[in-house]
Formats: sequence, structure tokens, C-alpha cells
Amino acid sequence: MTGVPPRKPGSPALRLTWVQPEDLLGHELRQAAEDGREASPIAARWRAAGGREAPPRAGASPDPAPTHLRALAEQLLAELAALPSRLAETEPTDLDDIRAACAVTNAGPGGVPPVPGRGGLGEEEPPPPADLLPRLEAAWLGRATGCLLGKPVEKLPLKGIRALARSTGNWPLTTWFTAQGVPDALTRTYPWNRRSAATSLAENIDGMPEDDDLNYPLLNLLLLQRYGPAFTTTDVARLWLDELPAARTFTAERIAYRNLLDGIEPPHTARHRNPFREWIGALIRADVHGWTHPGDPAAAAEQAHRDAVLTHTANGVYGAMFAAAAIAEAAGGRSDVHQCLRAGLTVVPADSRLARAVRHGIELAQGEGDFDRVVDELHATYGTYHWVHVIPNVALLAAALTHADGDFTGSICRAVSGGWDTDSNGATAGSLAGLLAGRPDALPERWTAPLKNRLATSVAGFDGIGFDTLAELTLAQLAQAQPAHAKPTHAKVGPVQVTDSPHTQTRVTYREAPHP
Repeated sequence: MTGVPPRKPGSPALRLTWVQPEDLLGHELRQAAEDGREASPIAARWRAAGGREAPPRAGASPDPAPTHLRALAEQLLAELAALPSRLAETEPTDLDDIRAACAVTNAGPGGVPPVPGRGGLGEEEPPPPADLLPRLEAAWLGRATGCLLGKPVEKLPLKGIRALARSTGNWPLTTWFTAQGVPDALTRTYPWNRRSAATSLAENIDGMPEDDDLNYPLLNLLLLQRYGPAFTTTDVARLWLDELPAARTFTAERIAYRNLLDGIEPPHTARHRNPFREWIGALIRADVHGWTHPGDPAAAAEQAHRDAVLTHTANGVYGAMFAAAAIAEAAGGRSDVHQCLRAGLTVVPADSRLARAVRHGIELAQGEGDFDRVVDELHATYGTYHWVHVIPNVALLAAALTHADGDFTGSICRAVSGGWDTDSNGATAGSLAGLLAGRPDALPERWTAPLKNRLATSVAGFDGIGFDTLAELTLAQLAQAQPAHAKPTHAKVGPVQVTDSPHTQTRVTYREAPHP
């Protein structure tokens, strides 16, 4: 071929999200301001050339930039990457540096002390399988429910979420969103999420539709099946290339995926032209690491770190470690929600922005009975961040879980009603609150019945799977668990059928191998 024919006037463009250089430059300038790099001369050059700000909510600007601006964006991205950050020492990414930056010194990331009188954190053996299996099923159901609750209002501003819920008498939020009874003028101002509304409103839910917040836990089950608990970050990359459709990735994950295809090796995949490296993507992958380390937040956080550094750095990694540790503490079955959050805080640097945001969310929730006022204060404090950034979302998550005091409905409804990344926050809140509930029938039927024990996904071999089967597959991974600080190993893998499940589990036998 001699060239690509020009697009016909009026024909739609394929405007792929989260990868356009002119958009990445705008996001990277924002990231530079947040992580303490002096980028004002670069920002001035971009504006003087006619460059635009990054889209505030959408994944791509409406139209491609002129060729000269795209070339300039590429050049400026390289210049931004070379700037030093004043937060590099207080917000490290390397695991040993994270441990050193944490306030206590004991075993595990950051040194994780026991929660006095409650067990867990490596203090006791995991609960027996008979106790853990229903807890895991409740966690899977809780994650799906919270995610589905947040899907129709994802990307909407807080004002729009409140207006839509109030118009149907569902505020404070206590049940699914519905379009029935909502004035047309209101939905024109605040339209439901275009991709999700057809499968996530009360009147049309029919099983759990596909979502990346559920795809990643499925992928991490596959990760443990194939590579065992001593997997490396490179193993995560291999699995993604084998099993994750590129179009099912977003933000940092999409950039890292593209970097892999360009021949960039992990963990450099997380840094190269990736302005989303402190967003929420790694946090939403953390649940399986916590579920498979009940009562051992240190090990869960270390495992989450190996996963997270494929795509994220600093606070983006801390979000995954925090969530994995809190979920692991909840999976142990001996702690309340407040102790779970404390456990999460012990594995991230105390002076990091993420740790401060978590503490702020907890303190606000403890001191204010009206959750709307808590949310208003969070938005006033963190409103300059992008709605997918981990910092505002983890502050909201901590506030919602604290304010709900372990109640399942209260946890997911507060997490979703606070805005920002509604489906991801609802999912994580539902996972942890489901663990605390302890069994599927402890979750209100109005939440679980519409799911019909069925999950849709594009992850091969899992489409239509039930949450009960997913709990069995998750429980099966505990038999493979190794000490958190064991050296990575190679594995011989052979198939073995899980009882009453059409899905294949792997049995792994290990031999010691040096760390690559």
C-alpha cells in the first residue's frame, strides 16, 4: 500500500481513548503539579502553541490535534519525564523503600503490627475453609453489587448523582438507581452512563454485566492458577497479553499494555508516557490478593505490589496495597471495619498523600453524622484531582466504610453516592463489607437476587460463571499460599477439576528458583 486514504468528510473517526499524545500531555502536566515537578515553562510552551487542557471527564478530546501539536506533545512528554519530583523520597515505589518509609518496623511491607486482641496480620492461621468459603462468596457478590450500583452514574458530577436519586425518592441512596419517574429534562442535563444504563438500572438488571472491576479479579485468579502466589510482575504482563483484550483496558492499564507491545519491559511500563500511574486502576485489581491471604495483610500487600507496579507508581501502588491489606484483614473474620482500615494504613508510607487522604476520610466520617456533609468536604479538598485518581477515591472509600460502620447497604450506597469513580468505589466497598457480613444470605436479597448468580465477561472461560463457583476457585488458591517473603519459584502446572465446577483449576508443584 502506498498510503492510507483520507477519511471521508462526515464519517466518524476512531478516536481511541487514553492514548492520544495531546491528551496525555495535558494529563501529565496535571500529574507534574501533583507530584512536585516544576513544569510551568513546559506548560507555557504548550499553551503558547495552541495546546489544550486534557478532557476533564472523557477519555479523549473530540478531535485530533494538528500534526505539529501532536509532535510537540511527544517532545514535551519526554521533557516532563526528565524533571525531578520533590516527592520522590517520601512517596517511593520500590517495595524496600516503601517498607523503610512506613512508621513501624516489623515483618511485612512497612512493618505490620498485630491488631491487639483481634488476631490477623499474620498472628493466627487463616480461618478454616468451612468458614472462609461463604465469606468469599459474599465478597464476590458484594463486589459485583457495589460495582453495578455505581455503573449508571459513572462519570456524572456529584450534583447530577444527587439530583437523579432525589427525583425518584432514593436519597439518601438505599437501593438501585431507576430511570422510572425521572423527568426528561433532568436526564438531558445529567444523562445516565451511555455504556451502562441498559444493564444497570433497577428495571433492566439481568445478571452482572461485564465490567473491568470484575474482569481484573478474574484475571488474578488465572494469574494464581498459572504462576502460583510467587508470580512476578512479568508474569502479570504475560497473562494480560494472553488473556486480556486490549480494548478492555483503560487509563494506566491501556498505556502499560501499549508499552508492552512497544517492547518496554516491566516495571518501566508503568512510567513511560503514563500520566495515569497514580490513578485507581491498581486498586481495583487488589481484591484477590486480599481474599487469598485471610488474616495476613502484610503478605496481601506484598503480592498486590508485584501486580500494581506493572501499571502504577507511588500512590497508585499504595492504593492497591492499602485495599489488599484491608481486605485481607476482613477475610480473617476477626476484625471490624475500623480495624480493617487500620490494617490497610500500616502497609503504606504514613507521610504519603494516600495515607493522609485515608486518615482525612476516616476523621471526617467519625465526626459528622450527615454523610452528605462528609462528601462535600472531601470534594472541596480533593476536587482538583481527576475523578479517576486514587487520592480522592480512597479518601471517599475510607469515609464511606467508616461512616457505614460495617453495614453492607450503607457501605456501598455511601461509596457510590459520593461520586468520582462510582462503580470502582462501590465494588471495593462491597467486597470488604461482604467479607464482614460473612455469608451470602447476610446480604439483602434486593441486592443479590438481580445478579442471578451470573457474571458476564470477555475473559475467556469465565463468561456466565456463578459467584459460588468463583468463591470455590478463590478458596482453592489458599492451598498454594507461600510465606510472603519466599523467593519466586518456577512451577510445573497440570489441570485438575474443581468439584461441581466446569472451570479448570491448576495444581502447582514448586521448585526454588533465584529471583530474576
